Amino acid sequence: MSRLLKGAIDLHVHAGPSVMPRELDTAEMLREASKAGYQAFVIKDHYFPTIMSAYLVQKHIGNGEVKVYGGIALNNSVGGLNISAVDAACAMGAKFIWMPTVSSKNHIMSHKQGLKFPGSHGIKLEEKPLVYVNRRGELDEKVIEILNYMSDTDMILGTGHGSLREVDALIASASEIRVKRILVNHPLYMIGATLSDIKKWAAMGAYIELNATVFVPESSFGVVPIEDAVKVIKEVDIDHLVIDSDYGQKNNGSPVEGIRRFVDILVNQYSVAEDDIVKMVKINPEKLLGFRR
Repeated sequence: MSRLLKGAIDLHVHAGPSVMPRELDTAEMLREASKAGYQAFVIKDHYFPTIMSAYLVQKHIGNGEVKVYGGIALNNSVGGLNISAVDAACAMGAKFIWMPTVSSKNHIMSHKQGLKFPGSHGIKLEEKPLVYVNRRGELDEKVIEILNYMSDTDMILGTGHGSLREVDALIASASEIRVKRILVNHPLYMIGATLSDIKKWAAMGAYIELNATVFVPESSFGVVPIEDAVKVIKEVDIDHLVIDSDYGQKNNGSPVEGIRRFVDILVNQYSVAEDDIVKMVKINPEKLLGFRR
C-alpha cells in the first residue's frame, strides 16, 4: 500500500521534542515522510506550540519536497483559552488551533477511568480541568472570541479532547461564525460520538478524522474496532473524511508505518476503494490545508 501514500498528508503527528515520550523527533519524521513520498505533515504537541520546530526543521533539513506545519493546543501550559496565544501562533504561521486536549476535563476524567494515555516527564503541576460549555449548552465567551478571530484566517480548528457536548456546541458555533476549516479529532475515541453525530458534523462542513492509532490492532491505542471506521467510510460523505496517523507515542512505532498498516487493512480486509483512500489521505487534507479548492 506504499503507492497509496505518495503525496499523502498526515495532519496529526506527535513528534518530539516534547515533555511526553515520543518515538521520533520532528527531523526524524521529516526523513521518514520524505522517504515515503509525503507532501506534508503537521506536528502536534499538547504543551507547546510546534510552529517553530516545524519551520526550523523544514528550512535546515528539508529538501523542499515535504512541507512541515505546526500549531498550538489551548491547554493550561499556554494559558488555556488564550486569544493572545492564538494571535501569536497565527502570526508565526500556525496551521492548526486545537481546542483543549490534556487540560480538558473530559480528557482528565477519561484518563482516570482507565483510558490509555502517555504521561509527561517533569510536569509537577496538576491540570486545571477546562470545560468550555456551561450547563445551558452555551460556549464560553473566550471560545466565541477565538472562533471569531479564526473566521478571518485560514487556520484549521481542531476540536481536541472535549466532551461530546462541548464538541457538538463548538462545531455548531464555528459553522455559524464561518470558521473556514474544521477537523473533528478522533470522534470515536474519547469523544463518544455516534454515527449520527458524525454525519451531522460532516453535513455542516466539518472534516472527520479517522486516526490510525486507535484502529490498528497492533497499536498501543488500538481500542476502537476497525469495523467502526469502515462504517463511517461507507455511510459518511467521503469528501469530508480524513485519514491521519495520530502516531508518535514512545514504543508505538512509526507514524508512516501506522497509516500504511491502517490503509492495508481497509483495502485488503474490508475492500475500501483505493480511490477513496487517496481522497482521505491526500485530496481532503489538501483541501483543509488550502492546497486545492
